[in-house]
Amino acid sequence: MSNEVAPRAGRERAERRETVVIVVLPYLLLASSTAITVLHTGSVHLSAALGLTFVAAVWLLWPRLLNRSRSAGPVIGVYYAGLMVLCACLVALAPWYGIFAFIGYVHAFLFLTGPWRYVGVVATSLIMTVTYLGGLSRITPDDLGVWVAISVVSIVLAGTFFYFADTTEQHGHRQARALADLHDANARLEAALDENAALHARLVTQAREAGVLDERQRMAREIHDTLAQSLAGIVTQLQAAEQTMDGPSASRRHVAKAMDLARGGMIDARRTVHAVEPQVLADSRLPDAIGDVARGWSETNDIRAVLTVTGDPRPLHTDVEVTLLRAAQEALANVAKHADAARVGLTLSYMEDLVTLDVRDDGVGFDPRAARVNGAANGGFGLAGMRQRVQRLTGRLDIESEPGAGTAISASVPAIPAGGGQ
Repeated sequence: MSNEVAPRAGRERAERRETVVIVVLPYLLLASSTAITVLHTGSVHLSAALGLTFVAAVWLLWPRLLNRSRSAGPVIGVYYAGLMVLCACLVALAPWYGIFAFIGYVHAFLFLTGPWRYVGVVATSLIMTVTYLGGLSRITPDDLGVWVAISVVSIVLAGTFFYFADTTEQHGHRQARALADLHDANARLEAALDENAALHARLVTQAREAGVLDERQRMAREIHDTLAQSLAGIVTQLQAAEQTMDGPSASRRHVAKAMDLARGGMIDARRTVHAVEPQVLADSRLPDAIGDVARGWSETNDIRAVLTVTGDPRPLHTDVEVTLLRAAQEALANVAKHADAARVGLTLSYMEDLVTLDVRDDGVGFDPRAARVNGAANGGFGLAGMRQRVQRLTGRLDIESEPGAGTAISASVPAIPAGGGQ
């Protein structure tokens, strides 16, 4: 909005100045010349001068009727020629009208273009020189040389002034065009930014929808790997108990196994629900949330887990914190299932543009290049799901491991501040 107001205000100021020069100044000079002529007792052609003054006053209305436009072409040329004839006649009758004849310079600059401006300079200078010599009645044949010399000096001076004024005007026009082009470029830039904002909003929506779909797929795999297998085991044990009803000890053994499987399924269900809804992030910061997960996991699995935080912890975008929290949960779950480790170290590093979570264990390790069941690590969500989450935030997941040498997992994502990317 401000880009439009400034040029408009500049145009209005220029129009006001031009109105003063075209409307007020000519009549002010004409009135001054007439007043001095009337008061000059030596004027012998007062009635003729007053008549021509009236004609000149009417003639000066032309620019207003033409809307002060240089595009009028020959019409404005006729106006200027008539103005010069009136000025010459008035100066011939009374030299005091030289004051009014000065308007020839002004209107030549305002209404004429190109070489015609300098034609106006020559005509006005010749008329003004008559006033310098005291009027036409006082110029004798012997004074023609002086008149020519003064006219040449006047023409050179006025022409030089017009040259610099014309150069300045052209520079102003180029600057005005440059400002107009800049305004158009700003308008196009604002339109592009609006379009990019709309595109960004659509991408965010698509990313969230993709995240929902990914979470549903992860839940399906998680339920298949845990709850479904536990329930299948329960059914198997109960069927075995039903077939051994005659043996109480055998029945009790199968029922006990079924109860153990049911308890394991309940634990898996709670863990899955907890992973879907990271409520811990709503009540604490990311380092505290990962620390709580590590302590709880350490107590459950009787494996030492230590979290180290480096850099300047700060609130991050919800998607970033959820991704890192899930990465920590999945990495620890993989350690518990497969690593046979005695110690796990977690490092959460806050950098200027990135935040990184490193999880290292001293377990049995594995070959990252080896094919996994169903094409995914650990036969479930595992490393493949972790990598999908990180890559969705344009991040990177690196895995270093070899049999017998432990495993190191590093998840790096952009450090998008809280509230960013909405």
